[in-house]
Amino acid sequence: MNCLFFLRDSSIFKKIMAAFLAALLPLMAITWTINEKGSDNIRSEITESVLNTTRFYMDSLDKEADRISRYLPNYVMDTDLMELAATGNDMSPYERTRKILDIQRRLELMKNSSPFIEEAKAYVPLLKRSILSNDYETHLEPEEYMAMQQNAKLYEAPFIYWNNRLFITMPYPGNTVRSPLYILGVELSAAKIKETLAQIGRTRGGQSVLLNLELGWSMETGMDPALLQRMKSFALEKRERQSDEGHETIVHDNKRYLAVYKYSSLWHAYSITCIPEELVLGSLQMYRTLFWWACALAVCIVVFFTYFLLRFIYRPLMKLVHSFRRVQQNRLEPILIDRGADEFGYLYRAFNDTVRSLKTLIEENYEQQIRNQHSELKRLQSQINPHFLYNCFFVLCRLIKSESQKEKAYQFCLYIGQYFQFITRNDEDEIPLELEVEHSRTYIEMQRICYGERIQVLFEGDVPAIAVPRLILQPIIENAYKHALGNMLQPGELWVHSERRDGDFLLYVEDNGQSITDEEIEGLQKKLRYSSNRIEETTGLMNVHRRIQLRYGEAYGITVSRSELGGLQVIIKLSVS
Repeated sequence: MNCLFFLRDSSIFKKIMAAFLAALLPLMAITWTINEKGSDNIRSEITESVLNTTRFYMDSLDKEADRISRYLPNYVMDTDLMELAATGNDMSPYERTRKILDIQRRLELMKNSSPFIEEAKAYVPLLKRSILSNDYETHLEPEEYMAMQQNAKLYEAPFIYWNNRLFITMPYPGNTVRSPLYILGVELSAAKIKETLAQIGRTRGGQSVLLNLELGWSMETGMDPALLQRMKSFALEKRERQSDEGHETIVHDNKRYLAVYKYSSLWHAYSITCIPEELVLGSLQMYRTLFWWACALAVCIVVFFTYFLLRFIYRPLMKLVHSFRRVQQNRLEPILIDRGADEFGYLYRAFNDTVRSLKTLIEENYEQQIRNQHSELKRLQSQINPHFLYNCFFVLCRLIKSESQKEKAYQFCLYIGQYFQFITRNDEDEIPLELEVEHSRTYIEMQRICYGERIQVLFEGDVPAIAVPRLILQPIIENAYKHALGNMLQPGELWVHSERRDGDFLLYVEDNGQSITDEEIEGLQKKLRYSSNRIEETTGLMNVHRRIQLRYGEAYGITVSRSELGGLQVIIKLSVS
């Protein structure tokens, strides 16, 4: 839903591209989904097949190892071996030789009973020799004999790993703390175990490994050492999760493998088969490659469509949009017509006709605004308050009559001259703001002589070097004296100050008059807000407000509010740019 609201305010180019992609992307997504679903199904079937094969061969290894472990006690209880191990060298050489040969024949039978037995042997410490199935002249290796005495539970953990070789042994007697009379053991065939492991993933091009994490031994079918180390980490992860069997896709050396694993409780080892995923998926890789070629073709189509859209629709449209923006900035420039008789050519010609008409209307309207501005200024200049004039002459006469006030009378005459010189000057529409402020100070000095020290005036702030329409500050101050301060019984305060704010200059005129109410302030705000509809009001605030807006625009002019001093606050907003 948010996307729809976003597109609603977007450009036509974005909308067309969104519609095009909305039609193209679902097709690509469906194709990708079909390819991935097929890959997942094939991967699942092959995984289940490999897992079943792993179960079969691991069950075979478990049964064979279990059979050997359970059959081993029958050979341990051999009477000839017991007698030979007990009497040792007390026998005659002939008798000892005969018994050794008989034991060898039985060891040969044991060896031939299972293809997983590499060698069957008996360790006889009294004779300091080990009896093998196919070798008579032997001796007892102390290290090997000590390794065969590891206390292992025959049916739970029957295997002994020593010197990269795997053994199943059983001492006699078994339940004693003393050294055994002899040990009977078989060495398992590592080649046969590896051959069995190779059967699991051979048809799929995979490699298998049997990992015992407790004893630290492994049997693998020619696996790369780095991959073997990765398999050990994989087996550790599965042991921590207590996962006995399953499958997972792993990545090694930037290559993906399908890893099928099964745990054997008899061997205490994980059987892990790694098959390269590219061999598992087979022909689907070709379809995936074709899909990416289709994606590349789709990208080419999108690029071509985008270029076509930009070249024949978006750029002409943006050219028209930029031309309208120039019109909004009062730059009435026609469009260069580089189109034929299509829709954009028609729009260009219509736009140029409209620009020519607007130029004519704006020129006429601008001339009318200039005339109105001159007229507003003339009316304000002509609206000299007769009552103020009478008061000035009355005050002047009073000062002249007083012998002690002659210097003040002289100064007052100068103020009156400066005031009426500024009011009656007709040759300038705009003056420096500094001159406008100086005129306002002259007016205040005249009022100071009229009212004495009853009204305190404070001027604050610097004045920027800008040109402004004449008579924008003094009429506001005059309104403060006339409507707020002139009739007050209490001491009056007038505060004129200024500030810069974000490229604008603001003049504040505040008084402490008590006669104006909040309703009257709200009424003044409405009159100023709709001043363009009240042309008949041409004095005071309205006159200054309209002339400032004619000069700077709708964002400038006069606003009013309640002053911090308690009376009215008038803000004159001007532009310094």
